[in-house]
Amino acid sequence: MNKLQSTDELLKRLQQGENINLVDVREDDEWEDGHIPQARHVAMSRLQDSMDELQADSGTIWLICRSGARSGRVSDYLNAIGYDAVNVEGGMLAWEGEVVQGR
Repeated sequence: MNKLQSTDELLKRLQQGENINLVDVREDDEWEDGHIPQARHVAMSRLQDSMDELQADSGTIWLICRSGARSGRVSDYLNAIGYDAVNVEGGMLAWEGEVVQGR
């Protein structure tokens, strides 16, 4: 079952300087079009080969994608295998904070 957090809650925590383990699971072109500065990029299509990049020892993994669908699937999967993961509801479509472009 999906554990959800809002984009507003994510933005508030980032603005307060909290160190969030934020992972963007969109594909390369989507990432380069615009992403949250504090996020790391681990595309869903490469997740199995990139599990170490999730940095699970850094606490809860916050997952974001375009709308929340892909990150929801990744969140469900990670929680099922023992990780602590939350899905950012609404994804980048709902994000109102800073966005940077490029790699």
